[in-house]
This record gives sequence, structure tokens and C-alpha cells, in this order.
Amino acid sequence: MTIVRIDARKLKDSASLHSVMAEAFGFAAIYGNNLDALIDCLTHLDDPKAGMSRVQVLPGNLLLLAIEEAGDLKKGQMEQLNSLNDVVAFVNWRRLENNQPPVLALAYER
Repeated sequence: MTIVRIDARKLKDSASLHSVMAEAFGFAAIYGNNLDALIDCLTHLDDPKAGMSRVQVLPGNLLLLAIEEAGDLKKGQMEQLNSLNDVVAFVNWRRLENNQPPVLALAYER
């Protein structure tokens, strides 16, 4: 299983969410720094031809997005975690709608 670790304390606002995710996943230079772009990049983690991310998983496998230091966060950080939850749920739903298996799982460390 592929694991990508994110320090929740770095997710202070929308800009930092996109910066942290782009760095962790190695998104292409065309990454749009918005939730739609994040959804698109994460949807294609098992499609190396898409060229959306340096991180890849084998078809049918899951990537575990491990969110570290998730306890005692400030309001802005919690908002970013909520956005990330929504993104992961939408990515997996989109894939299910296209008869593809989910590609992401979330785990939180307090």
C-alpha cells in the first residue's frame, strides 16, 4: 500500500492546503491550486498516462492519506481537513460512478 503523510498543522488556509498537497504528491506544473484541480489529480492516481502526479498506485490498490498531528487544531486547519475529507469522498464517489474502485483512504493521527 502506498502511504502519503501530511502534517495537519501545515494546513492553515486554502493556499497552504494546495501547497502541501502539491509537494506531497508531486503534481504537474499545471496544477490549478483549487479543489477542482485537487480532485482531478487525485482521481487519476492509478493512471500514469494522465501525468497528474508523481505518486502513483497500481490499478485496484488504495493510497492511504495519513493525516498526522490532527489533534488540537485551530479553526482554519479544521476547515482544511474538512475540505480534504470532502475531496477524498468525491474522488472515490466519482470513480465508483465510472465503475472504477476507490483509490484513496484517510487515516488520522491525533
